Amino acid sequence: MSGLLTALRLALCALAFAVLIGPHWLSLRFGRGRVAAHAPALFHRIVLRIFGVRVTQSGTPPAPGEPALVLANHVSWLDIAALGSLRPLSFVAKSEIAGWPLIGTLARLQRTVFIDRARRAATAHVNATVGTRLAAGDLIVLFAEGTTGDGNRILPFRSSLVGAARAAIQAEGARLDRIRLQPLAITYPRRNGLPLDRSERPEVAWYGDMELAPHLALFVRRGPIDVHVVWGAPITFEAGTDRKAVTALAEAQVRAAMRRAVTGRPEPLAPCEERREPAGPATDLGTAGLPAV
Repeated sequence: MSGLLTALRLALCALAFAVLIGPHWLSLRFGRGRVAAHAPALFHRIVLRIFGVRVTQSGTPPAPGEPALVLANHVSWLDIAALGSLRPLSFVAKSEIAGWPLIGTLARLQRTVFIDRARRAATAHVNATVGTRLAAGDLIVLFAEGTTGDGNRILPFRSSLVGAARAAIQAEGARLDRIRLQPLAITYPRRNGLPLDRSERPEVAWYGDMELAPHLALFVRRGPIDVHVVWGAPITFEAGTDRKAVTALAEAQVRAAMRRAVTGRPEPLAPCEERREPAGPATDLGTAGLPAV
């Protein structure tokens, strides 16, 4: 029965994709791209609703149209849908994803910037590309750890692609003298209404050598899950800013947000653009600590 239900859910996702792909393509081909900007967010919301995923957020995100480079932790493939459902944005992803069936197509439709991590020269090219996008007013998400973690710890943030913020300021025709760096913490506080503890969080995470299909099947069997997104305090990046220093500041904010989620201390809230659920404090993840956060 569970296999039949999963197949039905995937069929509904495919139907949603088929309905949205036409307007998305027409918007890019003949329009101004407004529909194409919002279609991925709508698709992600539909997928999350079908699979029983609830997304809440706290903090103050960038204003609509404000360019920002988001520095986030990375836990699971579900991060993409959760963040993508909030508002129009794009991601920086490894080049291998571009060749994945269906997922690669979805990534390109979301205007993902791909990086070949095997080529050192790729960093400069990606920084220039992301810089141009930022200068045009885009919101770009960079998973600064460079890979996914197990949900119980934050890996060190890498600063190389944060150079895109400087590229945005220096881009030809750019009228920016600063760029907003936006720390963002992704947490998975509850499943089936109950707090996730330290032993359960790796079931949500997708990391290491895990294959996607078995992990997706386990995700479906375990039931509905909550995702809480914490927008940290913005960090100003100017032409002379030390990218390593500001990357460390962003990492510290994300680690602090994770600690607050685990200890149950309320997350200070600021006005936040919500779509389904009212923003609330970070939910208690249980009594187990995160010594590596």
